[in-house]
Amino acid sequence: MNELTGELAKLSSAEEFLHFFAVPFDQKVVHVSRLHILKRFYQYLRRDADLSALTGSELFGRYRGHLVAAYDDFVRSTPAREKVFKVFQDTDGRQQVSLDSLRATLPSSAT
Repeated sequence: MNELTGELAKLSSAEEFLHFFAVPFDQKVVHVSRLHILKRFYQYLRRDADLSALTGSELFGRYRGHLVAAYDDFVRSTPAREKVFKVFQDTDGRQQVSLDSLRATLPSSAT
């Protein structure tokens, strides 16, 4: 494990990642999209080819660039439009509940 990976392992919130990489951010955006930003950041990292060949400062710059891109995705868009999580991918951001399943949740005296 390299030094950067060790430092990242200590971070847990989106704000901590943004502070660590010195990325300016709007707390309102992070409040709504924190998990989406982190997941998108890791998606960008996974798609990046051969990070292991980079030096420490190059690696930091590449990681920072991916975090900036992930954050910017949610400045310009919404979690429902970006579809980072499976629930948004499967239902296009809408929950579908049948009338029968709603009726089944009613107390027996209400039917």
